This record gives sequence, C-alpha cells and structure tokens, in this order.
Amino acid sequence: MWNWVHQLAQWAREDTPFAVVTVTECKGSTPAPPGAKLLVRADGTFHGTIGGGHLEQLVLQDARASLARGEARTFRYPLGAKLGQCCGGVVDVFVEPVNHGPQLYLFGAGHVGQALCRILEGTPFRVHLVDERAEWVQSPRVPSGVVRHEEAWDDFAARAAWDEQRTYVAVMTHRHDVDQDIIAFAIQKPARYIGLIGSDTKWARFRQRLEAKGMPARQVGRVQCPMGLPTGGKSPQEVAVSIAAGLLQLHHGLAQEAGAQPAPAPLLSSGE
Repeated sequence: MWNWVHQLAQWAREDTPFAVVTVTECKGSTPAPPGAKLLVRADGTFHGTIGGGHLEQLVLQDARASLARGEARTFRYPLGAKLGQCCGGVVDVFVEPVNHGPQLYLFGAGHVGQALCRILEGTPFRVHLVDERAEWVQSPRVPSGVVRHEEAWDDFAARAAWDEQRTYVAVMTHRHDVDQDIIAFAIQKPARYIGLIGSDTKWARFRQRLEAKGMPARQVGRVQCPMGLPTGGKSPQEVAVSIAAGLLQLHHGLAQEAGAQPAPAPLLSSGE
C-alpha cells in the first residue's frame, strides 16, 4: 500500500513545491473513496491515485494550476459525459499547496542578518541563513525556525533550489570580496529579488567590476543596493526592519520588481 505520509515528508524536506489533493466527499458511484490522495509537483510528477482516467488527469491539471497560484481551494467534478465517465456520481477534492512560499537565502549571520531572521519570524518567508562562522550562524539569537547552513556560501548555492518566483537573496557577509562573488553568482540564477547591503558607493564599485568581467547590464541591474525602504534608521535592528518591509512589499505585490523600488535609505556597509 502506498505510504503517502512518507512521500509527503520526503518532498517537504526537499523544499520543492507540491500540492496535496484529498478526496473530501463522494456522491453516487465514484472511482475513489473519501480520503484518497494525490501528491502533485509543478512538473507533473505525482504519487497516489484517485481512480485514474479522465477525472484524475483533470484533477492533476487543476492541482498544478492551484500550486502555481499558491492557493488552496476545493473542486467539484460531476462524473458525466464531459469526463468520459458514466458513473453519474460527484467527487469533491481539496487541493492544498505545500512548500510554495517565498524562500530567503540570507548570506551572512552578522548583527543585521540575525535581526532580519527575528523580524521575518511569523511571516511567509522561510529563511535559510548561510555562514561559515559557527559562533554566528549557531547563535541563540537566531530563531529556531530558521534553517541554518554552517558552510561556505558556494557549497550552499550550488545545491540550492533557484526559482524566479520563490527565491529571494540578501547578501550581507562580513567581507566585501565574498559579497561580490555571491552577487556575481546569484545574478545568473533565477530569483525574484537579489539584494546587497551597503552604500551607493559600494554598489558603484561592484557594478563597475561586474561589468568589467562581461556581466550583461540586464543581469547586473537586477541587484537592489542599498536594500530596504527609507526609514532613516541606521542601527542593525532598524536596517533589518527596513529590509524586511521591502521583502514583504514585494512578496505581497505592493512593490515593483528589481530596479523599480523607491529610493532607499542609507544603510550599513557590512553585515556586522
């Protein structure tokens, strides 16, 4: 017998978006009982069955559409000629997206990074905190819900899932050369947001170096630097509030994509 709980747990650990389809009610003659489940990924990969046939194909299609929108909803399917079935019954299903929320890849566990982790707790963002320094990334000031990666940035970035809608990047390490390397890598990957902590002067130097290496202006222009909304505050906590506000605005559709946010406030030049 298919163990849907085991499969759900495995896919949940992988951070790949998928939808859980559950048959909630059946009326008349139907191919699957209440409680039957399907797990569906955006690429069409699925596990389980609700009886096969045209009904299952239509459910898979609707589940993928719901996953793309990140919306949980119910569907009703009358089993008539339209579905190529003559059972005459009705099937209700509930589709619930999992792992569809925004993921913040936060490079740098310094004072601003830790403050940003705390502020984003309880929001839709799942934060991955990346830093080689154990005493920073393992700090008790980092909320337990943050996924900690005590490793080199490039090791994490090489295996991370990059998505043009779900992936947000914030770069604030304790070294400018590392910041630049991360930015050079990230602008070549799918992501909805790529932010760099620092001043206009820092970004002007970075931009010049990236363009000198042949990076296309379109890719370089994806970077937000300085990050955040103009609040006037300069303490780590205030800077983190500013950055979090900008991320949430973008996620909720209240800000435009990269390159079109309001003029940012002066921010700290490093993550410490």
